[in-house]
Amino acid sequence: MMMPRILMTLLLLLPLPALAVVNVFACEPEWASLAQELGGELVSVTSATTGLQDPHHIQARPSLIARMRKADLVVCTGAELETGWLPLLLRRSGNPGVQPGKPGYFEAASAVVLMEKPDKLDRAAGDVHAQGNPHIQTNPHNVARVAEQLAARLAIIDAVHADQYASLYRDFQARWSAAMTRWEQQAAGLQGLHVVVQHAEWVYFNAWLGLQQVANIEPAPGVPPSSADLQALLTQLKGTPAGLILHSAYQDGRSAQWLGERTGIPVVELPFTVGGNAQITDLFSLFDATIQALLAAQS
Repeated sequence: MMMPRILMTLLLLLPLPALAVVNVFACEPEWASLAQELGGELVSVTSATTGLQDPHHIQARPSLIARMRKADLVVCTGAELETGWLPLLLRRSGNPGVQPGKPGYFEAASAVVLMEKPDKLDRAAGDVHAQGNPHIQTNPHNVARVAEQLAARLAIIDAVHADQYASLYRDFQARWSAAMTRWEQQAAGLQGLHVVVQHAEWVYFNAWLGLQQVANIEPAPGVPPSSADLQALLTQLKGTPAGLILHSAYQDGRSAQWLGERTGIPVVELPFTVGGNAQITDLFSLFDATIQALLAAQS
C-alpha cells in the first residue's frame, strides 16, 4: 500500500534529528562523560580507558590507533598522565588535526592550577609528574573549569553548531553548580577527617572537602609497599590514628585491607572515575557515589 502523498509531504517537512558531527577520542572516562554532556547529539564519544583501568599504564593497541585516526578532537588529562602511551597513539594515528598544538588536541590539565609540582625530579621518588599531580577530576570545581574550556573548543572544531554548544554548556553549568552545592552540604561533616590513601591521587579531592591526608600506603607514587613499609605504616597509625583508608576501584586493595584489619580503620573503595562500578554512568553519579561511600563508612 502506497503512503498517501499528503502524509509523505508532512514527513519530509519534519525536522531531522541532529547527527553526530564531531568524533571525540577521550583518554579517560571522566572526559568522555564531560564531552558527552557538552556535545549531546552533536558528538560521538569514545574512551581509551575504563573506570577499572590504571590510566598510567595502557597499551597502544591497534584498535585505539584506529579510533584516534578518525578523531576530530582528542581530550586527555595531560600533565604527563598518559605519557607512556598517548604519544605513540598520536604518532601512529597519522591524524594531523589532533596533534599537540592543533585545535583538535585538548588537555584538561591546562584549565586548572596543578598541585604538588615537584621541586626536582628523581627516579627514586617514584611516578612523579613534572608538571604536578594530574588527578584533577576528583575536585568538581576543576571539572567546571575544564568544561568551560572544552565547550569553547568544541565550538571551534564545529563552528556551525557553536550556539548549540553554548546552550549545552549553560545547561551543564547550572546543573553542575547545583550539584556541587549539594555535595558540599552533604560532606560538611567530613571536614578535618584524617585519611590514609593508597596512591597520591586524592590531593584535589582532599583539598576540596578539607580532608587531612596523614599517610600514603605507597612509599612513593606508583611503588607498591613492601612488608617493611606496611609494618612501618602500621606503627605510624597507632600513634597518629586515621578515620578512613581510601583506595580506588581500579587498584589492588589488598594492602589497604591488610592495614584496615590490623588497625580497625574502615577501608573504603572509591570509584575514582566514571565506570568505577556499574552504577556510575556519568560525572554526577560519580560524585554522588563517592560522597555517599564516605558518609556510609562514617556512620
